[in-house]
Amino acid sequence: MTSNPVIVEETGQGTFQVRAHGQGPSFLIDEPLDLGGMGSGPTPYDLLSSALGACTVMTIRMYARRKGLPLAHVQASVTHRRDEVTSRDIFERSVFMDGDLTQAQRDRLLAIAEACPVSKTLHAGAEIVTRGAPQAAPVVDDRPCDRTHPQAMDQSCREVDPTATA
Repeated sequence: MTSNPVIVEETGQGTFQVRAHGQGPSFLIDEPLDLGGMGSGPTPYDLLSSALGACTVMTIRMYARRKGLPLAHVQASVTHRRDEVTSRDIFERSVFMDGDLTQAQRDRLLAIAEACPVSKTLHAGAEIVTRGAPQAAPVVDDRPCDRTHPQAMDQSCREVDPTATA
């Protein structure tokens, strides 16, 4: 299944500023002032870290809801760095869970975090295919909802716990 495209195009403002058009409102992506950008939006690695954090929180919440776990609040904090020796990208994720959870429930929810779809993608790597386009892609404001991620979260919950139900 192919998801709807995210269109990213330069704004003509500053050296690095671009606008991303996806589901929902468009937003700016940029680099910090000290790196020559305008600081007008998150950096590309901020977005990658955000994707991991968002998927983590969404998947944990989905699982907790299905299992009736007393999870009051969940937060993921994600940092990114590149190892100076190996040049490998390292994402460090801290997950805060508030609620009257047992240690076994907390451990299960952390296992669910490891199984979230974006975690799986980052762990496995991805194939990237690049090709030229004969014309600019149209920006569609009311594009249909992409159901790829919710389905992948559901599958991750079922893989970690086959008794997970909707």
